[in-house]
Amino acid sequence: MRKVLKSDKRPLEIKPQQESVWICMCGLSKNQPFCDGSHKTTRDEEDGKTYEYDAEGHRHEL
Repeated sequence: MRKVLKSDKRPLEIKPQQESVWICMCGLSKNQPFCDGSHKTTRDEEDGKTYEYDAEGHRHEL
């Protein structure tokens, strides 16, 4: 099981290219370092709490 201490609930946009590049900031993307939309599962996380996600994407509070 992977444990990630994330810094944000959304990806970081890199703009200097012709098209935007989105870098994963939640640590859950299966396409690291790029965002694959996995951060959407973190939307209802409570601030100040720590969570882990198992291989199936299920969240557990630590």
